[in-house]
Amino acid sequence: MNMQNRVIIVHGWDGYPENGWFPWLKRELEARGFLVVIPQLPFPQEPRIVRWIPALQEAVGLVDEQTFFIGHSMGCQTIVRLLSELPEGQIAGGAVFVAGFFSRLTNLEDNQITNDLLKEWLKTPIDFPLVKNHLKKSIAIFSDNDEYVPLDNQDVFKNDIGSSVIIEHKFGHFSESQGITEVQSVLESVLKLAK
Repeated sequence: MNMQNRVIIVHGWDGYPENGWFPWLKRELEARGFLVVIPQLPFPQEPRIVRWIPALQEAVGLVDEQTFFIGHSMGCQTIVRLLSELPEGQIAGGAVFVAGFFSRLTNLEDNQITNDLLKEWLKTPIDFPLVKNHLKKSIAIFSDNDEYVPLDNQDVFKNDIGSSVIIEHKFGHFSESQGITEVQSVLESVLKLAK
């Protein structure tokens, strides 16, 4: 039986596996014996639920208590939606949500595609009690100066998913464009969940 912990890192809107702090985190976790997968989700510049959830399901395969997820931004919602669709009895060991959102986003371009995408991701219902059945524990990390994800998004993570919350100071949207290439609290959170 394979006893190796596995981490799946899920990028966000317009993201890709070599982006920002993902390569650093992959190296750090692999050095500690984790198997790390960072799937490229299809059409990242126009993420659709119908494309992203099946693509992630295919990349992840069977979920068990040695499966840990890390999501950035829209990647968090993608993970939660995947968890809500897992077969009975499949439970993930844990998840770390970075700059995740369910209630609202701010400062986005006002155009048809963006508005359509926002409506799709913010309005398509999620069965949170079901999500909790498939997730042992989780940690949600936010920044106090994230221009896209206001801090009130933490409420859903806290109240509906049962995540403990960490607020970072001046990490923006945890993006490479803001100079964020390492996030120590993400690494520490995964190690804590995988203990």
